[in-house]
Amino acid sequence: MELPLGQCHDSRSWDDDSDPESETDSDAQAEAYVARVLSPPKSGLAFPRPSQLSTPAASPSASEPRAASKVSAVSEPGLLSLPPELLLEICSYLDARLVLHVLSRVCHALRDLVYDRVTWRLRALHRVRAPYPVVEEKNFDWPAACIALEEHLSRWAEDGRRAEYFCLANGHLAAIDSVLLLQGGSLCLSGSRDRTVNLWDLRQLGTEPSQVLVKTLGTKRNSTHEGWVWSLAAQDHRVCSGSWDSTVKLWDLAADGQQFGEIKTSSAVLCLSYLSDVLVTGTYDKKVAIYDPRASPALLKCQQLHSRPVLALMADDQHIISGSEDRTLVVVDRRANRVLQRLQLDSYLLCMSYQEPQLWAGDNHGLLHVFVNRNGCLQLVRVCWSSCPCLFLPLGLLPTPEPLVVWGRVGLGRASPECFLIPFPQSFDVGHSFPITGIQYSVGALYTTSTDKSIRVHVPTDPPRTICTRKYDSTLSRVCAEGNLVVAGSGDVSLEVWRLPA
Repeated sequence: MELPLGQCHDSRSWDDDSDPESETDSDAQAEAYVARVLSPPKSGLAFPRPSQLSTPAASPSASEPRAASKVSAVSEPGLLSLPPELLLEICSYLDARLVLHVLSRVCHALRDLVYDRVTWRLRALHRVRAPYPVVEEKNFDWPAACIALEEHLSRWAEDGRRAEYFCLANGHLAAIDSVLLLQGGSLCLSGSRDRTVNLWDLRQLGTEPSQVLVKTLGTKRNSTHEGWVWSLAAQDHRVCSGSWDSTVKLWDLAADGQQFGEIKTSSAVLCLSYLSDVLVTGTYDKKVAIYDPRASPALLKCQQLHSRPVLALMADDQHIISGSEDRTLVVVDRRANRVLQRLQLDSYLLCMSYQEPQLWAGDNHGLLHVFVNRNGCLQLVRVCWSSCPCLFLPLGLLPTPEPLVVWGRVGLGRASPECFLIPFPQSFDVGHSFPITGIQYSVGALYTTSTDKSIRVHVPTDPPRTICTRKYDSTLSRVCAEGNLVVAGSGDVSLEVWRLPA
């Protein structure tokens, strides 16, 4: 992957100075887009897999700190007289929630042991047997992370044999390209190429299919939009759907799914991010726009940040991160109204999952990329440095004595042109052979779907460890996980649902 240093402080306004595209048939445009973007990359352009790059083997045991003993000495023989190492071993057989919330109330000695940060770090590393987390922040919540990890591993133990699988095939007439779980997994929205958005009640799984499908949003018969529904987003009980008909429609689930607004965009809506104050869209005509659904007119800012369609988008209170078919990743400062960074990649990103400060993304080569957000500048988490004495730059071409970094091409040079270190950005190969269309990351779990007709369940370690793989008869699109439910859209006109042990 080609990744030059980010061009920070690139001040650009949000004025829309681009020419609008001519009107085209939305279905034909959508079909051409799918054939171009979601098809496997040409073999001649394939990016080398991470296994082809020389990286030292991870040794989790080497990074594990020694346990810090805070157990008070006791004079009477008993459980508390055991060495801290034995107490930790006994605790490892107990549920993490019980240890944290119950055992800590038994006595001061156990409370000190349970509240020790090193105790939970050791427990987590013992469970995953790999470097974890991929990015550790200063105030990383080790108890919460350990609970989430153990819950994820337990639910998908024995290759996911305890997970209940449901195929909901009675709601759509064409491929499902977007899914969204709501209210802790109780409800689900699905958007399809049949132009509809369906609302499902997943609390009724296992009953009659007619009881699971609640309704189709919209007042038109058998239609929510006039084009393929490609993206969904939610903010509390309000949801929005983006379509190839160049509209975003807003729905209020607290009012029985009634429509309360509609925004006309400049082109087909390929990605959405719905915040408490604004709605951000990425469109086929290369633009990123910010709307206030409460205002009239709704459009606040719009800029053409890319030279090709915007495929993936994430936004929070400070930043907007957009990925495009032009193989760029752009970070915008919402408050300062300027572009902070523009990264050039060797592949284009199709999906993102953001949990501050980590951005996980899947590309058209079937690889995962992990970035860390440092005050609006994205940094790739893994970089492999290799020496290459055969590549050099003449001294006259070195602009400054400072390091010159060119990713994947010529490397790092200083005063002497005799030898260079070449930084190779490393991606994670999690087993997908075709483009990754969906990704869901959390501190304890990682899910990916692909056009290779599979969903893979991973532990978010460095590198991610796959613990379960499911193959199907058709391509899988977006994936969403919440509570004990996981859903994915299928090209086989069905909604794929997995209900995990509570």
